[in-house]
Amino acid sequence: MKHLETPKSRLYFMMLIRAFELRISEAFANGKLAGTMFHLSVGQEATAVGAIAALREGDFIQSHHRGHGHMIALNADIKRMMAEMFGRVGGYCKGKGGSMHIADIKLGNLGANGIVGAGIPIATGAALGIKYMGTDQVVMCFFGEGAALEGEFHESLNFAGLHKLPIIYVIENNQYSLSTSIKRASAVEDLSSRASAYNMPGKRVDGMNVEAVFDAATEAINHVRKGDGPYLLECLTYRYYGHSRSDAAPYRTKEEEKAWKKQDPIVNYQGLLAERGTLPSDECEKMQKKIDLSLDDAVAFADSSVFPSVNEIFADIYAD
Repeated sequence: MKHLETPKSRLYFMMLIRAFELRISEAFANGKLAGTMFHLSVGQEATAVGAIAALREGDFIQSHHRGHGHMIALNADIKRMMAEMFGRVGGYCKGKGGSMHIADIKLGNLGANGIVGAGIPIATGAALGIKYMGTDQVVMCFFGEGAALEGEFHESLNFAGLHKLPIIYVIENNQYSLSTSIKRASAVEDLSSRASAYNMPGKRVDGMNVEAVFDAATEAINHVRKGDGPYLLECLTYRYYGHSRSDAAPYRTKEEEKAWKKQDPIVNYQGLLAERGTLPSDECEKMQKKIDLSLDDAVAFADSSVFPSVNEIFADIYAD
């Protein structure tokens, strides 16, 4: 993706994702947002930015319930993102999709999904469509380690492996499916090892390192784009907050959280770029100010946008 070509641009978008999510969390606490709290991906920014940076215009992604970062990494309009959070007609889905169902085909986002694992067969179907059309596009399907324990995962990967579909399955392994540790839920801890059962390569990578994710995603995309079939990429990452607003994460120790936060993808990347001499000392502050101003504008836009009319309740609904 052109907007993510440089290290500084990747840093900027990671910072934007985090600031956006902290802003909507603040808005919820202040009573501006209705409904359940959003599922934040704070801590997981490197996975979204690193993987999507390796895609090109015309490719597709499939997201999940913790998907704000994916949409922003696609260079989404922050104003429309915020309006969707606020449930307003100025949002990407006219305020009717909300946090867990944002989609925009023009950007290449086939949609987030509130049902665990439900996006995997959708993305697989999209990859089948691409194969029928004979283009060299790819689909990148994001889901968590909990979804990798669902039946749709096995059925979809088997189908994709059998038909050599152009799809990269990306497991964002943030260690916990709501409150259940992956160590207590899966017979194998290395989920990338499951790739061999479906005749595709699999790789596990440090999901807190944006460059490691980008390199691994580039390798996976190159494999898929030349017609060699699907690829399974597991990114080890960590969500700093609970599953949702109602979850204080009592199942995690403070020591564990502290250890993971030492690997913070933004702070560590800022330090790395400074060491390389590619990030001036005041650059991060300038970036943050720009981001804060853009979020101020986004909140103002969302506040000024109206709620959907009751007459629109059955609009944009499709069924076969």
